[in-house]
Amino acid sequence: MGEWLRMKGPRVYAAAGRLLRGQAVWGRALSGILLMGGALLGGGAVAQEQDAGGIPDIIVTAQRRAQSVQDVGLSVSVLSAGDLATHHVTSVNDLQNMTPGLEVTNAFGGGQPQFRIRGVGFNDYASNNTPTVGVYVDEVAYPLPIMTQGLVYDVDRVEVLRGPQGVLYGRNTTGGAINILTANPTDSASAGITADYGSYDAAKVEAYVSGPVSDTVKVRLSAMTQQGGAWQTNRLTGQDLGNANRTAVRAKIDWAATPDTDVRLNLHYGRDLSDGTGGYLFNPAVQPGVGTLPADTDPSKTGWGLSPAFAKVIGADPNAKPFRNNTSGGADLTVLHRFEDVTLTSITAWEALNRKEFNDWDATAYRDADEYFNSRAQDVSQEVRLASSGAGRLQWVGGLYYSHETLREAFLSDFTDIYGFIANTRYAQTAESISGFGQADYAVTDRLKLVLGLREEHEDRTLRTFSTITIPDTGIGVSADKVPTGFTQTTGKAGVEVKVTDEALLYANVSRGVKSGGFTAYNTLALGGLAPFRPEVLWAYEAGVKSDLANHTLRLNASAYYYDYHNQQVQSVIIDPTFAAIGKIVNAPRSEIYGAELQADWAPRPGLLITQALGLSHGEFKEFNAVDTAASLATCYPCRPVYTNQAGEDLGFPRITYNGGVSYDWALPGHTLKTEADYSYRSSERSLLGSRYNVAGYWLVNAAVTLAPDQGPWTATVYGQNILDRRYDLLRNFFTNADIAIPGRPATWGIRLGYQY
Repeated sequence: MGEWLRMKGPRVYAAAGRLLRGQAVWGRALSGILLMGGALLGGGAVAQEQDAGGIPDIIVTAQRRAQSVQDVGLSVSVLSAGDLATHHVTSVNDLQNMTPGLEVTNAFGGGQPQFRIRGVGFNDYASNNTPTVGVYVDEVAYPLPIMTQGLVYDVDRVEVLRGPQGVLYGRNTTGGAINILTANPTDSASAGITADYGSYDAAKVEAYVSGPVSDTVKVRLSAMTQQGGAWQTNRLTGQDLGNANRTAVRAKIDWAATPDTDVRLNLHYGRDLSDGTGGYLFNPAVQPGVGTLPADTDPSKTGWGLSPAFAKVIGADPNAKPFRNNTSGGADLTVLHRFEDVTLTSITAWEALNRKEFNDWDATAYRDADEYFNSRAQDVSQEVRLASSGAGRLQWVGGLYYSHETLREAFLSDFTDIYGFIANTRYAQTAESISGFGQADYAVTDRLKLVLGLREEHEDRTLRTFSTITIPDTGIGVSADKVPTGFTQTTGKAGVEVKVTDEALLYANVSRGVKSGGFTAYNTLALGGLAPFRPEVLWAYEAGVKSDLANHTLRLNASAYYYDYHNQQVQSVIIDPTFAAIGKIVNAPRSEIYGAELQADWAPRPGLLITQALGLSHGEFKEFNAVDTAASLATCYPCRPVYTNQAGEDLGFPRITYNGGVSYDWALPGHTLKTEADYSYRSSERSLLGSRYNVAGYWLVNAAVTLAPDQGPWTATVYGQNILDRRYDLLRNFFTNADIAIPGRPATWGIRLGYQY
């Protein structure tokens, strides 16, 4: 341990110095907050119980057991069912406007989400690689990003964990984890329905019924449907784009098999027939042989076109607009048995997705980059764990995890007008993972706790029957029967937690996480593009404070972190002697990220709640020689790679994320009127493609007013999203001759009615 500290310590201290010297504002703000917290804590007059106007305690299971969020030595944000309803959350992507440091952006507006927490992310529009942020629903991992795009409904809470999760969770990740916990069957009969109607004829209905059906069996049935909402139009024809058409159902069955054994079956299904999302042209698009299409001044304008030849190949109507035809479903069985001081938990799960999706990434009727995905993915997993359940200074959990995932995908691109052919890529992929894990918390004293966790994981990942051909046949293409990769890695965590008082926790952690390697499964025409990229490894150092002050009316949490990033997986290019530049994911040998976060919740009087959350982060390459595409192409033919040193260059993510909100309950005769407003900010994002593709920073403001009787089953809400009608882009990119941006939604308004029995 001493040798490890000798090697790693100077990097940590140097990063801390840069954070405070180079980002003086951050340092002063964080120091001021910590000093204020220390002064308040020094008085030692914090009440043991919160009053009626205080901030309620929140119970989480982030460490596989029920704990107060303020007693967990981790950086974690918790969103309740009420938070999700207030902020109009219907998908995992919507969580980014409520959580500092979290970003979820779909690649080019398509169905492939790209997750990032504290700048740790992975840009990839193919379907076959694991994310840096793990997504779990009722403790079941969704290993491929495309599997996470179902509706979020009938949820108890969402927990967002920042930093590597290399011990307790099914999938090893470098960025963090998002845990979605859906509502469970109730002990007494209950039912509810919520109906929502808003701008652009957007409608949403959610309903559930729950309760016992016998002395030992409880059931909860829930469903949701989302329709309408098209706010984009074809710039030439006026046809609308963006209507939702999503439906999902879930059944949860609880069976008390014996006094010590509980069994839960979770069955769920979803269907998505929604329109795709269109981009707009932020620069004129030159179309050889046709002319120049001017830039769009209105981001709601877009374009698309489906050639008869491409429509025939993918089996679609030639008049179709960008679409999805996706089905998802799964089943998981959880068995929990309580021994005297130990609890045994078994989770057996199966998840599947069938995806058919057409997108027009060049945002014109020109056949420049029209894309179609036909994917079939499924994952089978088994987790078995034992955990201590008795009182004592030592608390522990340990177990085994196994998963087997399969993917078969066809990825077709219509390049007819630019290159003269359709690229047809098809492949299969399998991945098998097995790991053993364990974590122990030992209370040395009533105030001091030590934490140690380890995970040993082995994974085999294989790309099979890969081929890219052209239609019509041009005589070029590539194929490979079997390309393997994998890893065996030890990850873990060591931490210390100190209870300064009953209401204040100091913590420090060192953790190591790993993200799987994989394959660049694009329509490559050279075998070099199929070489696997290596796993990335992240060492994370974090220290923080959690406190409930002023009679539990002020909650103040702060943290600072440094990430030592090795073999970061980066979207780049390689140079082939014959085929020139080929898009490929490569490994940057070393990068670093450092930053700080602050969260403050204040309830100065009953009914009034003010929340603020600020995230500050900076990341840069330390070692990375990237291909200079323009200089390399100047050497052709044959082409030779020319490299440029990227050391010191920004990693390309917002340095500032900020979320805040204010709510107040007004007492009316027999009723309560709740008024609330929330706001969020993301600073500008530098693009690795060049400054013209930088994404400008933006503010979003939302508001809602809810009326409910003091004794009654109904609620009525009027709300507005992006009420300042801010124009903003989620991302910018290009395809051959088209510079495109994916816009955020404009101002929308609506009404929501709810009834619960």
